[in-house]
Amino acid sequence: MDTSRNELFWGKENQKLLSKAHIAVFGLGGVGGFCAEALARAGVGELTIIDFDAVSTSNINRQIVALHSTVGQNKAKLFETRLKDINHQIKLNVIDDFYNGQFDFSGINFVADAIDTMRSKIELLETCVKNNIPVISSMGAGNRIDPSKLYICDISEIENKNAPFVSNIIYQLKKRSIESGITVVASREKPFVQEKLSSTEKIVTKSGEIIEFTKITPASTPFVASCAGIFMASYIVRKLIK
Repeated sequence: MDTSRNELFWGKENQKLLSKAHIAVFGLGGVGGFCAEALARAGVGELTIIDFDAVSTSNINRQIVALHSTVGQNKAKLFETRLKDINHQIKLNVIDDFYNGQFDFSGINFVADAIDTMRSKIELLETCVKNNIPVISSMGAGNRIDPSKLYICDISEIENKNAPFVSNIIYQLKKRSIESGITVVASREKPFVQEKLSSTEKIVTKSGEIIEFTKITPASTPFVASCAGIFMASYIVRKLIK
């Protein structure tokens, strides 16, 4: 991949640092998909991408691999093709499965958390904190329209802790004695949705485990999730380079 424009900003030495970095992106939806692509375009040498889901028509308004031609196809596999087309040299580890706490974090330099399932998100963040793995987490891109209200902070410094998704995460982490030490992308915008939708979802993992949970369907616009993902990628790169 031609990284000359990157190097004009951060230089060849930093480009080499990125080429040796290994980043794991959990969740390849509206947030994680844009994060993974931005990291690939930055010249990150190795990515592990994790997502169990397939493209649905409701994804087309905001997700980068969601097209009418890709409906029904697995997101992780679609990103494998796309990211290799961006950077032929990139090393990709593709995990087409639901994250249930089973993952080898050895060699990972940074984790991007774009999971929208509560239990899995909490497990991932707890594991990162307890093992001193650098992580940045998306804290609510749904039910919003204004990307200019996004900001990066420590989880202890989130301004709007009353948003249901955020408050639930903070509550569950506090029960595990975690109140700080997690970098997040959050929003100052008050969440809004015309109608609250929920459904029961059942997932069978590759190991045969059956996971059943209540899925809350947020409102999603084309603007905020993508920007949150790019915020995450930018933060990671800035932490990795000199």
